[in-house]
Amino acid sequence: MYYVPDNTESCGFYECKECGERFLDTKIVPKMTCPYCGEVPSMEIGPDDELPEVTESAELLEVIEGAENVEKMDILLSLAITGGDYEWID
Repeated sequence: MYYVPDNTESCGFYECKECGERFLDTKIVPKMTCPYCGEVPSMEIGPDDELPEVTESAELLEVIEGAENVEKMDILLSLAITGGDYEWID
């Protein structure tokens, strides 16, 4: 599949409030860092550096459960990204 591994039983459906991107992720949390516009800060800091700020702009819209439902949602979202190109689907 495009967003999550095959036979995933449940996943989170997220929308980023910054860039508007919608995506699926195997982690199910209320908010997370957007994989498209957000940066996961490097926690390797020196003694004089400030702790980086983590921006969690992607919010959970829905929990998708069941392998068949996850697969359907993955295909629908990926068609929007690929422009309707069905070639990558097995």
